[in-house]
Amino acid sequence: MGGKSATKSAYFDKLKGLLDEYKTIFIVSVDNVSSQQMHEIRVSLRGEGVVLMGKNTMVRRALKGFVNDNPEYERLLPFVRGNVGFIFTNADLKAIREKILANRVAAPARAGAVAPLDVFIPAGNTGMEPGKTSFFQALGVPTKIARGTIEITSDLKLVEAGAKVGASEATLLNMLNISPFTYGMSITQIYDDGQTFGADVLDIEDEQLLKALSIAANTIASISLAANFPTVPSVLHSVVNTYKKVLAIAIETEISWPEIEELKDRIANPDAYAAAAPAAAAAATDGGAAPAAKEEEEEEEESDEGGFGGLFD
Repeated sequence: MGGKSATKSAYFDKLKGLLDEYKTIFIVSVDNVSSQQMHEIRVSLRGEGVVLMGKNTMVRRALKGFVNDNPEYERLLPFVRGNVGFIFTNADLKAIREKILANRVAAPARAGAVAPLDVFIPAGNTGMEPGKTSFFQALGVPTKIARGTIEITSDLKLVEAGAKVGASEATLLNMLNISPFTYGMSITQIYDDGQTFGADVLDIEDEQLLKALSIAANTIASISLAANFPTVPSVLHSVVNTYKKVLAIAIETEISWPEIEELKDRIANPDAYAAAAPAAAAAATDGGAAPAAKEEEEEEEESDEGGFGGLFD
């Protein structure tokens, strides 16, 4: 009994130390993950993350003991079920995710296993003797005899995703040397600074975040302006709208200040400004031509002076 208590105490201390040291936890499913895969994943994460496995009952008991001092750990409890483990890290989340998911191996179909995806048998020659035709017929696989061997005439979905693989289906796939499944760690949830979220959150790019933020700011500004309730996104709009109202009042009244005089004059004498615009454009054109002519004259003078002090001096 003392040995078990000491082991549990050591495990609790290790778990608490990792929770204090690392801010992020990947909760991973390890169904059908071999010990060799576990070793390779530990090696790939060396220096960046720590893998911790344990019985769910022991992990729950430990977390419940830590909740009094750290209430945020309670968010981990709903995900401690099934064949799961923890990977602790402070490194870049996307990089760690890639390392976790990279180590996958192909595996043959086993009777009773749940298919993670649809399994198809491709059309083509199997190389098997005609005596096994009845086996294919029993599973509804369309075949014909070609050059003394069994040939599958069309692609066939043998097992649907989420369904259990039957003994006959597993046998047929093994006979055809088809290993339809790949097994490795999968990420069920990510815990980061007291919050939990799915791994798909890591696929969100900066552009998407900025777009969502812009839409949210515009929505807040619209609601604030409609409700006449000032908020940070609406302040600039309120200032601009207020200034427009001040300009409108100044134009219709005797109120004036230096900056508004030109605007009032433009409104009072639109023809003068309309006539001035082409003249200004023409002046700009002439002004561009005159310097060019001047430059040509200077070049000619320089050309004339260039012969002074020639060969016969």
